[in-house]
Amino acid sequence: MSSPRLSVALIAHNEAHQLRACLASVAWADEIVVVENASTDGTAQLARELGARVISTPDWPGFGAQKNRALAACTGDWILVLDADERVSAALRAQIEQAIAAPRFDVYRLPRRSTYCGQFIEHSGWRPDYVLRLLRQGSARFSNAKVHERLEVDGPVGTLTEPLVHFSFRSLEEVLAKMNRYSSDGAAMLAERDQAPGLLTAIVHGVAAFVRSYLLRRGFLDGRLGFVLAVSNAQGSYYRYVKAWLAAQDRRGRVRDDRDA
Repeated sequence: MSSPRLSVALIAHNEAHQLRACLASVAWADEIVVVENASTDGTAQLARELGARVISTPDWPGFGAQKNRALAACTGDWILVLDADERVSAALRAQIEQAIAAPRFDVYRLPRRSTYCGQFIEHSGWRPDYVLRLLRQGSARFSNAKVHERLEVDGPVGTLTEPLVHFSFRSLEEVLAKMNRYSSDGAAMLAERDQAPGLLTAIVHGVAAFVRSYLLRRGFLDGRLGFVLAVSNAQGSYYRYVKAWLAAQDRRGRVRDDRDA
């Protein structure tokens, strides 16, 4: 009986600076599928040179829908979903191969160990950070959320123990850029659900995010960067709701102008 085939699914936009290390860590997989969106840094060419099958999309439908495109393009019996800033260790590879050779579940979650501005974060709600990433072909799909997408699963989930290494937020500039993008996407999702929060809601969510990260999840044990991380979490939450509030104010203003015209 032949061994099950494993596909790796990855979405990317201008990830050439870290794609080589990511794909090298899964070069042992039977297939690597990279779905990239309008990259201008040679991401598509580099991925092809590294042996991946590349699909380029002109539009950006959001993280959930884009990852579903990657799932649909995979041909393996099992799919491992990765981000370009993640790496699979030799120990995790062994666990993955063992899990798909004698599967007890259709979906497995992996613990993730992440860095923030060069430091591994051991608290702050970041560890253990379980992510659903290994699935039998056709067993699950991602939600269509523009950001903070999740794998929607029916049934029990298995758990691997070796961590997926995540080189997240290498600099404060990356933190701020991603905060801006994610807060804008989050505000758009609130608008799609017809939610129009007030300024007080934004303040409460920002304060709650700081308390949750720094105090309840013991971010203070991560030292000075634990405090910086808690502040950035608070800002991200605050700006998401402020952007939604300002967008709602703008819509109301346009409605009034139309009525007065």
